[in-house]
Amino acid sequence: MPVEFLGIATTSDASETNERTTAPVDHDYLVRIARAHRDNGWTRVLFAYGSSGPEPAVLAAHVAAHVPDLELLLAHRPNVSYPTYAAKTFATLDQLSGGRLSVHFISGGNDHEQGREGDTLTKDQRYARTREYIQIVKRAWTSAEPFDHHGEFYDFDDFVLDAKPHPGHVPTISFGGSSDAAYPVGAAEADIYAVWGEPLDRTAEQIARVHAEAEAAGRAAPPRVHAAFRPIIAPTEELAWEKAHDILGRIEARKAAQGGILSRRHPIDKPENAGSQRLLEIAAQGERFDTALWTATAKATGGAGNSNALVGTPEQVAEALLAYYDLGVRVISARGYDLLDDAIDFGRYVIPLVKGGVAQRDRAAGIAAGDTAEGTAENAAESAAA
Repeated sequence: MPVEFLGIATTSDASETNERTTAPVDHDYLVRIARAHRDNGWTRVLFAYGSSGPEPAVLAAHVAAHVPDLELLLAHRPNVSYPTYAAKTFATLDQLSGGRLSVHFISGGNDHEQGREGDTLTKDQRYARTREYIQIVKRAWTSAEPFDHHGEFYDFDDFVLDAKPHPGHVPTISFGGSSDAAYPVGAAEADIYAVWGEPLDRTAEQIARVHAEAEAAGRAAPPRVHAAFRPIIAPTEELAWEKAHDILGRIEARKAAQGGILSRRHPIDKPENAGSQRLLEIAAQGERFDTALWTATAKATGGAGNSNALVGTPEQVAEALLAYYDLGVRVISARGYDLLDDAIDFGRYVIPLVKGGVAQRDRAAGIAAGDTAEGTAENAAESAAA
C-alpha cells in the first residue's frame, strides 16, 4: 500500500520557536517552501486556516500556478461560506491545478476562535453542520442535474455546478477530530481521517474507532488514516536529543516573551478541543513513549495542533513512522520548527527510508500471497488427482 507525505505551505517563516523574518504574506517564500517539498519527495502541502490569516484558497491557487507536480490540501471551515459557493471554489481550483486539490474540513475546536468570524454554534452542532456541508459539496461536484436541499443548516433549490472538478478527478476529502461527535462524521463522509501523533496504542484505539464508525455507517471500506508529527532529526541520537531540548527551550523562551501564550487561537492552560486534551493527558503520563515519541513539545504548547515530536536519527524516526504504518496509517504529516530547512532534511533523509520500508513490506506481502496461492493450487491439484 502506498504511503503519502503531507507538509505545510506558509507565507512566512514564523513557528513556535522562530520570530518571523519574512513579510507577513511573502509570496516568494510561499513558492520557495512549496518547491522545497516538491523537490524532496513530499506528496502534498497543507494551506492552513486561521481567522486572522491569509485566505488559503488564494494561496493554493498561487502555488498551483508556480509549482507543478505538487498536490494541494486546502483547509476549510464550513462557517465561512455557503456550501454551494465552497463547492464552486474547490472545483475551480481543482480545474486550474489540473486535478491536484484535496480539501480538509475543519469543524472548529475553540468557541472564541470560531466566534471571531461570527460562528456561535456549539461544538456538537458544528460537527453536524460539517456533515451536511460535506454532503452538499460532494453532491454538487457530481450531480449533472439541478438539485434541492432542505436540511438542518442549509436550504436551497435548483442548484447545479456547471464547472465540475478536473475531468477524471474528484478532490479527496479529509477530516479530523477526536471527540465523540467527530468520529461518526469523519468516518461516514471523509476519504482520509486525520489524527494527531499519539503513542502507538492510543493511535490503534483511534483507528479502531474510525473503522467501527465507518462500518456502522455502511461503508465498504473505512477512510485512510493520517497521523501528524513534529520530527526532530540529527545525524546521531545524542545530537537529536540536544536539538530537541534546544527547541523546547526556544518554545519556552518565546512563550515567556509573549506573556505565557504562543497563539491567540489556542489557550495553553485549558484547550477546548478533545485532540489537544488527549495530547496533554498523554504528556502528563510521561515524556517518552514507544521508540521516539516525545511529548514535551505538546505540553509546552498546550497541545496546540500537531505538537508531539519524533526524536532521533533519520533511521530511528523512519522506523518509528513505519510502526504507525503497520497500524494502518497511510498519510504522514510532518512539520519541523525551522519550516524550510526541516522540510528539506525530512524529505532527503527520512522519506526515502519510509518509502523503502513500505516497499519491503509490500514485497513480503506479495511473496506471502504467492505462497498462499501456490499452496491453494497444489491442494486443488492433489484433490483432483485423488
